Amino acid sequence: MEAALRPSNPATAAVANPAAAGATAAAARATAVRPADPDSRVVTPVTPSGAPLQRGIRWDTSLQGDVARAQQALDYLQRVASQLEALKADLSAKIAGRRDPARQIEARAQQLSSALASRGKQGGGGIDNQLDFRSAEPARTRFRIRGFDVATLQASGQQTYAFSVGSAGGPNLTATIEPDMTPEEIAGRLNRTLTPVKVQVSLDSEQQLVFSAPESEWAGIKDAIAISGRGRVDTAEEPPVIAPEEWNIGNPDALRESLREVMQALARVRRSQDAASAALSAAMARTAQPAIPEAELLAITGDFAATAASHDYQSLLAITSALVGVSRDRVQALLGLR
Repeated sequence: MEAALRPSNPATAAVANPAAAGATAAAARATAVRPADPDSRVVTPVTPSGAPLQRGIRWDTSLQGDVARAQQALDYLQRVASQLEALKADLSAKIAGRRDPARQIEARAQQLSSALASRGKQGGGGIDNQLDFRSAEPARTRFRIRGFDVATLQASGQQTYAFSVGSAGGPNLTATIEPDMTPEEIAGRLNRTLTPVKVQVSLDSEQQLVFSAPESEWAGIKDAIAISGRGRVDTAEEPPVIAPEEWNIGNPDALRESLREVMQALARVRRSQDAASAALSAAMARTAQPAIPEAELLAITGDFAATAASHDYQSLLAITSALVGVSRDRVQALLGLR
């Protein structure tokens, strides 16, 4: 009687109970029925192949890094902006003679110096010493090459320059500069030539050449750039946008110069905040997952439930390995991105 009530075909069970169809189908893939004896109804497990489930949700693996970089940058820039605003108010008050917050200005300047010194660790790695935010790559160090400027290149006639940067470069890193080229064309050609060795070239607001290299590699690059016909060249790193440790507030002219630096730095910080906010919004937009049909979601959960309910070692190993490090806090953080 018991044998008559127990269906021997998983497909029959699925028809009898549609809600369990997904789980039954998944269980059928992991188990084979061998009717050796019609009366015995012996179920013999088959060793699973260990192949991963075919269904699943695809996640952007770089998303977490992009979100973290933008969030750290925003937190850091907000602290720096608050310190700059306070310095701006104190310097303005001293210049106007409303009060004499000299000691307060000195204390705030030291606090700002400490914040700027911790930029690399606290800024998420995307803020350079000009307080500019870079969303797509780590911060870069900007520098000039003495004697290698637009005017000199335009006045030298047609010349082909070969570059080496550190241990990289050689005859293949060459750029031909012609006298009738515009500053934009010169910068573009040099940039294409040096990009393979991680050096970029652009123009500043005065149409002068500005080179840049990753901050993490600058120490090995700054004294190791050579150009054919010139040999080892001298580089000059662009100074930080603001250097509070060098301020002298003992006279009105020094106060006005310090105030000018503070206002310029504050304007840069505001632009960087806008850029970091835009980068964070773009990263958050990438969290949107395409709509998954309900039937497919049921199939995914059914497959997982069936695998978790099995007792073979390979299935349990796959599940426990996948769940290592998945904590309640992490799940809640991911759900909060929705």
